[in-house]
Amino acid sequence: MFQLCRPRGGRALLGLRLLRGPPGPARPVSYRPLRKVLVANRGEIAIRVFRACTELGIRTVAVYSEQDTGQMHRQKADEAYLVGRGLPPVQAYLHIPDIIRVAQENEVDAIHPGYGFLSERADFAQACLDAGVRFVGPPPDVVRKMGDKVEARAIAIAAGVPVVPGTPSPVSALAEAQEFAARVGFPVILKAAHGGGGRGMRVVRAPQELEENFSRATSEALAAFGNGDLFVEKFIERPRHIEVQILGDSHGNVVHLFERDCSVQRRHQKVVEIAPAARLPPELRARLADDAVRLARQVGYENAGTVEFLVDQNGDYFFIEVNSRLQVEHTVTEEITDVDLVHAQLQVAAGRSLPELGLQQERIRVNGCAIQCRVTTEDPARGFQPDTGRIEVFRSGEGMGIRLDGASAFQGALISPHYDSLLVKVVAHGPDQPAAAAKMSRALAEFRIRGVKTNIPFLQNVLAHPQFLAGAADTQFIDENPELFHLRPGQNRAQKLLHYLGHVMVNGPSTPLPVKAKAALVEPNPPAVPMGDPPEGLRAVLQREGPGGFARALRRHRGLLLTDTTFRDAHQSLLATRVRTRDLARVAPFVAHALSPLCSMETWGGATFDVAMRFLHECPWERLRELRRLVPNIPFQMLLRGANAVGYTNYPDNVVHRFCEVAVANGMDIFRVFDALNYMPNLLLGVEAAGNAGAVVEAALSYTGDVANPSRTKYSLQYYLGLARELVTAGTHVLCIKDMAGLLTPAAARLLVGALREQHPEVPLHVHTHDTAGAGVASMLAAAQAGADVVDVAVDAMSGMTSQPSMGAVVACARGTPLDTGISLERVFEYSEYWEAARGLYAAFDCTATMKSGNADVYENEIPGGQYTNLHFQAHAMGLGHKFKEVKKAYAEANKLLGDLIKVTPSSKVVGDLAQFMVQNRLSREEVEARADELSFPVSVVEFLQGHIGVPPGGFPEPFRSRVLKDLPRVEGRPGASLPPLDFEALGRELGARHGAPPSPEELLSAALYPKVYDEFRTFTSTFGPVACLGTRLFLEGPTIAEEFEVELERGKTLHIKALALGDLNAAGQREVFFELNGQLRSILVRDTQALKEMHVHPKADKGAKGQVGAPMPGEVVEVRVKEGATVAKGDPLCVLSAMKMETVVTAPVGGKVTKLHVRPGLSLEGDDLIAVIE
Repeated sequence: MFQLCRPRGGRALLGLRLLRGPPGPARPVSYRPLRKVLVANRGEIAIRVFRACTELGIRTVAVYSEQDTGQMHRQKADEAYLVGRGLPPVQAYLHIPDIIRVAQENEVDAIHPGYGFLSERADFAQACLDAGVRFVGPPPDVVRKMGDKVEARAIAIAAGVPVVPGTPSPVSALAEAQEFAARVGFPVILKAAHGGGGRGMRVVRAPQELEENFSRATSEALAAFGNGDLFVEKFIERPRHIEVQILGDSHGNVVHLFERDCSVQRRHQKVVEIAPAARLPPELRARLADDAVRLARQVGYENAGTVEFLVDQNGDYFFIEVNSRLQVEHTVTEEITDVDLVHAQLQVAAGRSLPELGLQQERIRVNGCAIQCRVTTEDPARGFQPDTGRIEVFRSGEGMGIRLDGASAFQGALISPHYDSLLVKVVAHGPDQPAAAAKMSRALAEFRIRGVKTNIPFLQNVLAHPQFLAGAADTQFIDENPELFHLRPGQNRAQKLLHYLGHVMVNGPSTPLPVKAKAALVEPNPPAVPMGDPPEGLRAVLQREGPGGFARALRRHRGLLLTDTTFRDAHQSLLATRVRTRDLARVAPFVAHALSPLCSMETWGGATFDVAMRFLHECPWERLRELRRLVPNIPFQMLLRGANAVGYTNYPDNVVHRFCEVAVANGMDIFRVFDALNYMPNLLLGVEAAGNAGAVVEAALSYTGDVANPSRTKYSLQYYLGLARELVTAGTHVLCIKDMAGLLTPAAARLLVGALREQHPEVPLHVHTHDTAGAGVASMLAAAQAGADVVDVAVDAMSGMTSQPSMGAVVACARGTPLDTGISLERVFEYSEYWEAARGLYAAFDCTATMKSGNADVYENEIPGGQYTNLHFQAHAMGLGHKFKEVKKAYAEANKLLGDLIKVTPSSKVVGDLAQFMVQNRLSREEVEARADELSFPVSVVEFLQGHIGVPPGGFPEPFRSRVLKDLPRVEGRPGASLPPLDFEALGRELGARHGAPPSPEELLSAALYPKVYDEFRTFTSTFGPVACLGTRLFLEGPTIAEEFEVELERGKTLHIKALALGDLNAAGQREVFFELNGQLRSILVRDTQALKEMHVHPKADKGAKGQVGAPMPGEVVEVRVKEGATVAKGDPLCVLSAMKMETVVTAPVGGKVTKLHVRPGLSLEGDDLIAVIE
């Protein structure tokens, strides 16, 4: 009959209402048991139905696409058949004739549609019935009515259920949507007319956004449901999304199983679901349930379904739609009602009545609270972009109160871009919402998923949020709480280390090895260390009395003080600065206890800073902090290159000052400040920066020439005395003679030190040299006898040749004399024994691989000790190893060409580059001078002549300089004086945006000093993790097949690893590397870089290049919006990507010209694949 119905809160409408009283006598429906059921779906819902069938004794049949041959649902069924051969991945599961064919050929009784795909297609339900196969769901006519959102609205109105204002029918034209929006006002929501799940759903808040969103929603709906028609509704702000689970049978019975709160959504897709809804007034809960049941009865609903509502802030509610299928979140209803909905679906399809199943309304009760989290392969840090790839590790969270519904969640599974990103559904059940949330949080924390990104960190933030725990979340919860995206990154240390080891096994060492010498197989054992704190050392004096008191203590000290360079300059000179923190830290406690009388330890600065990041993949600041922790009693000293800090170029003054401040805060005590040219303006900046930071300033006289030779007049005794006066006047606490090349003979040492002692009786004198010629010990003893307070030495096994003189030799020679060092010779022997073994780990870098002894020809060529070995390695690398004698001679000639320089980094590099240039091109000194205006000199030589590192004593060589430079600009005065201060705040913002977290003061300085090196270091550590915990041989060379070893991540956490096998090259240019980790098989895929050079592989975008646009997610290019040569503005669309049925418009990050386009429609991309280059 017709009746005037008045929806709550709405206008009177004339609708058709079928009035029904209480259920009458059962309709004549015969019970036909199900023997075999086909699930027309994939993934976890297919497996969920298979499990229910198996429990009921029903045989199961799976269908699968060509892309799903490896999926678990195919294996879980009793039978499995391919459908949609040759079709795209999604279309295969939408191919009704093929699915019906499989059912008929295999005597299937019923088809369960799952959710998504064909689950709400009336034509599919009808096709099943026409084929004589039962459809596990409502009758086709009900599916059609409920799937047609317009008719569903009319039925709701007829049933007296409030509805949201919307278009009376689906729209396919933009103009219709524009007309409706103009009439009701923005915001509006676009919804797919033939499906749900957030596909084809977009909120539009302004007229100018409508066209683009309409296009995208239509495209998504067409891809997901085969029909692009949309429904347009008024968008309700900040509602709660409440849905009621209903269940009907073919006998006219309908019950509800209470409600679920699905308000925690992103992009209209549910993320977390809760049953029952918290803080819902009992009267409102009853009304929602009654309306849902009444609506179901209105249409004669059978089987499981969901009636969805929006509940606004005032408690008013509006019908949205009916989902005539099982929902993804049905699990939470099952947990709180103890009703197996899939069992019920199957039994109802067989003809059972709800009372026969014990499902009377009065018997359905709520027990506690259940929460479901959808763990997806999406990256919350990148806007929830789907991630694809291979699951390398999968370990789930389990335990009491936890249920897992999954499918493709296993080690080795391939996550493709073709389907939904759902990996596993995790359901927690507890007495109330906080208890269930606690169980869920615990379970998620137990998960270990490696190889693909997941949303677990985001889910953990949601579960911990007070608003969620209070049950007060609405549909704007995620949008209004940006702190949910402050994700704590997973450490993933073990898997990253396996990737590193695999990379080395496939591609060779990440740190280039100069020679093919194998590292020692056994790591050295450090000497025993007594229990307790180490003895007090001179650092206590510094901490009590400050830098001035420390300097006075040095002058008062009786005997000769030693500085140990083993931890820095010794390994720079002998082992190419490649010694790792691990091997330094192992012996550091012994040094603290056994060598506490040391004046200082040189532990940091100079080349160690950038090499740590560049080659050792370590943070230099962490090295400093760790050594400081292990050696609290001995002062640390470092090398500061004046205005160049620890770099090779000029920096703004505020960078040098900030560097010194942060170094002191991290444990540095003494700054040895030098300049490669003794250029006083550069020196004074370093002295001022170190002094202002509160450190001991040790200003250095960079030594060259021979003060004992009257014929060497440029660098005379008077030159050095004059330099010393200026440095003492500037406020240095200690004076240092820095003899980089080992040119200070005993006679010169006595003369220079004696004169300095006489001129500055109160200032401590410190002498540094190299033992290249073999006279280092004699020179240091001569310096001490002439009045030096401190000399530099290295432990015996790391001394001699291009390193410092032997510590043991100096200790032994001074023992029992007024120069006695107070250091036990026996302890030195133990210390040396450790380093003798440790040196074997670095055989590929050891200077003895190419040098067999020191050489007195250093007095002629004046090559610095730290450069001598590097130059030797470089000569061999450039094919000039057999001409090293010529290189040394050319070095002396190059030095004369440049005006006889003080040769210290970076001036020594200038001379070395010019020398190798001369040998390579077979040029004599005379030929270089004659052809100076036509030769292409090394960049370092040109920049030196321009004045980039300062002004050398006596000025630049002319006319050589003018002939080389011609019209090139020249730097006047101190090079760094004209540089503007660095904006540290701006740099911090830039780094924070790039790396996802604000940088520490130390990271900020690393980036300021070495921007490219720092970026590469961050990329390396994010990819390969804490490689510092690997043994040195493993770090350099990787393991051998069948080798077993342990890696201690931290105290109490040790990995047991065995390298098993190396696979063949696959089509993608990768090799699979197999390991055993803690007894479990692990495998990783590693790109073979050599093989890739011979294969065509899509290029990756350089993240540091602003004009290179990379794919924000894996997916298929469905549309290209630009052409090569086009000019684009920032934000202009470049192309459209589709992944997992979601589309994303890739926009231009900068304005400019598209110089290269790397994509075309239909091309499949991986994350970060290069899309376009914009200049």
